[in-house]
Amino acid sequence: MKLIRGAEFEAEKMPLIKDRDRKILKTRFGRSLVNPVRLLVFTQEHECEYCAEVRMLAEELASLDERLRAEVYDFRSDADLAEKLKVDKIPALLLFGEREYGVRFFGIPSGYEFTTLVEDIIDVSRGSSRFPPRVKENVRKLDRPAHIQVFVTPTCPYCPMAVRASHQMAIENDKITADMIEALEFPHLANRYQVMAVPKTVINGELSFEGALPEPVFVEQILAMVRSAKS
Repeated sequence: MKLIRGAEFEAEKMPLIKDRDRKILKTRFGRSLVNPVRLLVFTQEHECEYCAEVRMLAEELASLDERLRAEVYDFRSDADLAEKLKVDKIPALLLFGEREYGVRFFGIPSGYEFTTLVEDIIDVSRGSSRFPPRVKENVRKLDRPAHIQVFVTPTCPYCPMAVRASHQMAIENDKITADMIEALEFPHLANRYQVMAVPKTVINGELSFEGALPEPVFVEQILAMVRSAKS
């Protein structure tokens, strides 16, 4: 299941989620969601590319199940909330369950990343990742803040593996914040972190690596890099 961007994204004219996918998602959410999930969207309709689409996407998803709620905030008029949640760019989509889980999307999660969003919603609703017990234990042992940024493009079939793993880490440890960043929408960040290929994972704005790794390897790589930088 993929969400297509580009010419098919004509805001306010047609749904972003196709009827067939709506039915699939409605059934999936009905069977899988446990606790309510808030989809917090930060937009600025007239100055942000894809802001309207991200808002529409959150609202369409929320319409599929009563346990989902879309909340739309303006990046400027709600600046205090944006600062509190460390939202420094838009469009932004944050998933909240029983608490803030540090699961965030900057840029529209289209293409292969749409499935990532769906799976994240379910995990946040359950309040638990799908990591094996040993991996969960290792993630929970991290005792210092870690900010993970995974740069993606919508046509990259390997990027969701890295984003999902980073988001699951955030769910398991409240010291971890994990961002999906759509590289095409934030070229200044892609330039800053020298994103030449995706996925590229940046940890605490300093350390980085490229490529998709199996989940346990991805987790160990990040934990090792964070701990190695500990003073």
